[in-house]
Amino acid sequence: MKLDRRPLLIGLGILLVIIFVIGRNGSRILPPGKLSTSEQLAFPSPAPSTPITGKPQVEVTTSRGIFTLELRPDISPKTVLNFLTKWANGYCNGKTFHRVEDWVVQGCDPAGDGTGGQTNLPTEFSAEQFSAGSLGVARKNTPRDFSNDSQFFILKKDAQFLDGEYTYFGRILSGMDVVNAISIGDTITSTQILTK
Repeated sequence: MKLDRRPLLIGLGILLVIIFVIGRNGSRILPPGKLSTSEQLAFPSPAPSTPITGKPQVEVTTSRGIFTLELRPDISPKTVLNFLTKWANGYCNGKTFHRVEDWVVQGCDPAGDGTGGQTNLPTEFSAEQFSAGSLGVARKNTPRDFSNDSQFFILKKDAQFLDGEYTYFGRILSGMDVVNAISIGDTITSTQILTK
C-alpha cells in the first residue's frame, strides 16, 4: 500500500502560507496584560517621535465662543500627547459638553453622556492643585490608575478634593468667560494647536 502524500503536502503548504502572512503583517505576541504603546494611548495617528517641550497652546472653538488652553507636558506627558493627537485630528469636533455644574464643565465624550471613550490612559498623578481654570482628565472611580482617553474637564471653581486624584494637564490661558457660559449640550466646533 502506497501513501498518498498530496494531502500532507497541501496541509503543509497552507500552514506555511499562514505563517508567512502573519509574519508579514508584523504581528507579535505580547505577554498577557501588556499592550503596545499605541494601544495603551489610543492614538488615531502615529505619536510624534520627539518629546513635547514648552507649554503647547490649543484654541478651542465652541458654540459659545473661544477659549485657549495651555498644556503641561512637563507634568503629564502621556496625557498631553494623547490630547494633542486627538485635537490635531479633530476628534472632539461636534462633540458636546455633557456635564456642566457650578464648579466644572466636562466634554468630548463620544457617547455624549459621560460613558464613552476608553479607560486606557494612565492617570498621571501630580502635586498640582486643581484651582479655577485647571484642565483635567475624567476617570471612573476604579480603577484609579487609568483615566478616560477623550473626556476632559475645566474647573470653574477651586476643587482641592481632586488634588492627587486626577490627571492635571494644563489650564485656561484665556476665555474663562466662555467656559463659565457653557451649558449642557453646547458643542466643540473645532480645536487648533497654536504652539507645539
